[in-house]
Amino acid sequence: MPLPSSPLRALLTTVLAGATLTIPASAQAATAWAPTYDLDNACVTLQAFNGTTSLGYVNRNGAGGYGFTATKSAAEPFRFEATQLSRFTVRDSTGGYAYQSIIGFIMAGSSYGDRADWTASYADGRYRLVSTLTGQQLGSYLGSVGAGSATLATATATGCSATPDVATGVTGTAAPGVTSAGKLNGWIDAHAHITAGAAFGGQMHCGEAWAPGGVTVAQAGCPSHATLGVGAIFEAIIGGTDPVNSAEDGWPTFGDWPQPESLLHEQSYYRSIERTWRSGERVLNALLVGNRVICELYPLRDTPCDEMDGVRVQYRYLTSMQDYIDAQNGGPGRGWFRLAKTPADVRRIAAEGKLAVTIGVEISELFGCREISNVPQCTTGDIDAGLDELQAMGVSGLYPVHKFDNAFGGTRFDEGLTGAAVNIGNLVSTGHWWTATSCTGAHDNEQPLVSDDIARLLALGELNLPPGTIAPVYPSGPICNVRGLTTLGAYLIDRMMERGMVIHIDHMGVRTASAVLDRAEAAHYPGVVSVHTWSDRAIVDRILALGGFVATYGFSVTDSGNGQPNFLAEWRANKALPHATGMTGYGVGTDVNGFAQQPQPRLTAATQPFAYPFTAPNGTSVSKQVMGTRTFDINTDGVAQYGVYADWVNDLIGQAGSDGPALRSQLMNGAESYTAMWERARS
Repeated sequence: MPLPSSPLRALLTTVLAGATLTIPASAQAATAWAPTYDLDNACVTLQAFNGTTSLGYVNRNGAGGYGFTATKSAAEPFRFEATQLSRFTVRDSTGGYAYQSIIGFIMAGSSYGDRADWTASYADGRYRLVSTLTGQQLGSYLGSVGAGSATLATATATGCSATPDVATGVTGTAAPGVTSAGKLNGWIDAHAHITAGAAFGGQMHCGEAWAPGGVTVAQAGCPSHATLGVGAIFEAIIGGTDPVNSAEDGWPTFGDWPQPESLLHEQSYYRSIERTWRSGERVLNALLVGNRVICELYPLRDTPCDEMDGVRVQYRYLTSMQDYIDAQNGGPGRGWFRLAKTPADVRRIAAEGKLAVTIGVEISELFGCREISNVPQCTTGDIDAGLDELQAMGVSGLYPVHKFDNAFGGTRFDEGLTGAAVNIGNLVSTGHWWTATSCTGAHDNEQPLVSDDIARLLALGELNLPPGTIAPVYPSGPICNVRGLTTLGAYLIDRMMERGMVIHIDHMGVRTASAVLDRAEAAHYPGVVSVHTWSDRAIVDRILALGGFVATYGFSVTDSGNGQPNFLAEWRANKALPHATGMTGYGVGTDVNGFAQQPQPRLTAATQPFAYPFTAPNGTSVSKQVMGTRTFDINTDGVAQYGVYADWVNDLIGQAGSDGPALRSQLMNGAESYTAMWERARS
């Protein structure tokens, strides 16, 4: 039960609060122990002291633990790896993790666990290690190393075990994050779900964007997702993967995942995000996501299904991710991954050459504002309090409506089998099916005329619906959700505009979206966006007319021949809209980890393969990314994991032909365009 190695970081107050250290109060008062950040990846020997008396050098003993030796040359070399700010794993030369056993001795374990996590502090040339879990200090215990009160001196050593890690494959000096004209220089992912590992009850999604135990923990396979496990079956339903032939091996071979359709497996490990940042990404919009109905369907969970509670859990996950990356880079504020709560934060972070991470929320029951049988389950007071809470977190933008109708307005329908399943969820959430009418012009997605898909899903009998539940029948052809913007919805939109928050209009039904745009136009409010291709083209044009921002979902680069959208066609169509003349920047909306397939392998790979290494738009040199024993190649893997978006962006520009320079300019001005829109909304 061990930890990985990284710099000792700032003492995590939430961890130490309430920890009982086995040191006399007088000793604590006499010595001002401070958090330390200089041990990450250090290879050192440890000499233990009781006051000024040396207990000897720590070494391995024959009982699977550690003892003391007076011989310096016999000292065991230990590798420290940061697990959080001022917390570490301590591994011996065999790779064994030093952990606090329940009987008091420090033993050697084979893998990371809570008892292998050590909080470190420093004073007067010595270190102190305290078990993060138990509060017991490392020292002498019955003649061996165990619970005690020793202080430690370190000396540089050799022979330490290597730390499993992932390289970015990016070298060279990047262009500055801000141009000489003061503009942000880089592309934006305006729609990503990097906190999905903590969403939907915390167990539906296999893998993490980061973990205290490092990549071997964060990217490990999950038994529940192995052959015919509940996770494998859910993923087969959502993404069409094979629930039977699931190797579920994870690190280091990754034989089964990640793949472009690995919808319930982690696709944005932090080293993958680092690769895109080093290749030109400047802003990442991290959307905290959730759905109570889906969460309650999944039998395994360790966090709440309430959607606002899920937002709070994911916010803590995101801030801890920032702290973890700080811990890997020398201490608080020194990491490349920085949360940005204001446009000024974004500009400052970009000027430092780092990645600005903005925060948004995409859920169906925002502030608990469901509607049940047309009765709102919240008040204007709930909305005000909820906005106060989210803005205190640094949340900059919201989806007022997501997958289900709610107290704010009507949803934009999903289509096909997915639409049938989501419609059942709408019934569970609200007590009614989607209601629709035929319409012309802008419209929502069509639904099955005789609802065969819904009837088939109802027959599964897994949702505990009322006996005799009857599937709805919808008009054929273009239809619109009957529900538009409600009184509470109008109140929310007005309060968001007063606060300068970004209004995400995707997922709103046409009638709801049109009403929101009416209010934004009346207020001359530019803070409206469509960032993952969920809006009608006419709505996109109205957004552009307001000075809002548009991004296209991470489709395949070019036409696959199967009638599906592709990024270049979407960009060209939006660029040709009447109000696109002022569209100086454009974004990518990957929807990574959002139940959304990522781009498939390069379509012309057999005859015209994408060439490695390549020069990224920001000037760095990029080779294939290697994770464990697997090498990722866009020609054969597609965007199986987030790091390959560096390759995808370069391929996108290359395949744009004569439009390449214009597309490159708009993408590399995407972060600036989005940030300027946000500034105007707040002004």
